Amino acid sequence: MDAEKSAELTRLRERVRELEAEVERQPAVPWQPPKFYTAYYATTGFLLGIFGAVTSLLFNVVGASLVGKHPLELIRVYLTFPMGEKARGIESGMALAIGCCLYIGAGMLLGMVFQLAIARFAPRASLGGRLAWASGLAVAVWIVNYYLVLSWLQPLLFGGNWIVEEIPVWVAALTHLVFGWTMAVVYPLGEYRPYRVESE
Repeated sequence: MDAEKSAELTRLRERVRELEAEVERQPAVPWQPPKFYTAYYATTGFLLGIFGAVTSLLFNVVGASLVGKHPLELIRVYLTFPMGEKARGIESGMALAIGCCLYIGAGMLLGMVFQLAIARFAPRASLGGRLAWASGLAVAVWIVNYYLVLSWLQPLLFGGNWIVEEIPVWVAALTHLVFGWTMAVVYPLGEYRPYRVESE
């Protein structure tokens, strides 16, 4: 009985050595995503959207200050969507801070759209090519957001159309363009590069 077990154990050890030798002979092939790595680009776009949102918000803070308005005038107007007309007179630092967080959160969601679009349609484009794609997408997002969604949704829910009426057209367009241009600039930070282990 012990001899049979010993013989079987010897056979199993030999088989393990054979399998190990086969594994060593096979070349290491790094994992590659199937076709387009949607989940990766959505995730990196979500994170990089912070840069786009902060840049466009700073653009508005500086612009509003230069024309004598409250630095966070844009946030006040955007807060009319959840709060209605009373948001126009907000002075509370906490409310404005929450509004900034909501603005950045919206930018993170839009960042997914921009990163996915550039990765899909202009993955190898130069900075100029990415800026062109981002500009077109920014204008499209602005038109959809303002004139196809907010122009009827805010009056329906809150009885006024403050965002579309109170933010000048050129400010709204430039805000979206600054966001898009920032996403085009930071796009390479979110490009997928497979990890490769260097072997001797």
